[in-house]
Amino acid sequence: MAEFLRTTPAQLVIWTTVLAILVAVGVYVVMRLRNHQRGEITSPSEMLTDFRELHDQGRLSRAEFQRVKSVLGEQVSEMPRSDPSSNAERAD
Repeated sequence: MAEFLRTTPAQLVIWTTVLAILVAVGVYVVMRLRNHQRGEITSPSEMLTDFRELHDQGRLSRAEFQRVKSVLGEQVSEMPRSDPSSNAERAD
């Protein structure tokens, strides 16, 4: 059996299988990383809502919330606003 595994056709099958497994693992890892990164992206308006809840719970002082609100408020105002009429035109 050991002699057979040393032949060229057997080596080809073994290394092709190893390569296929490595490619499959690589694709799996890349897909997991992409999905993980997409899940972590939080918009400034969502973050502001989270900080507002912390303030309401008393875990954030009024001054801290005001600082966060001013920074995130600027980011929200800089975000491009979606125009419903432009979305309708794209769908056509």
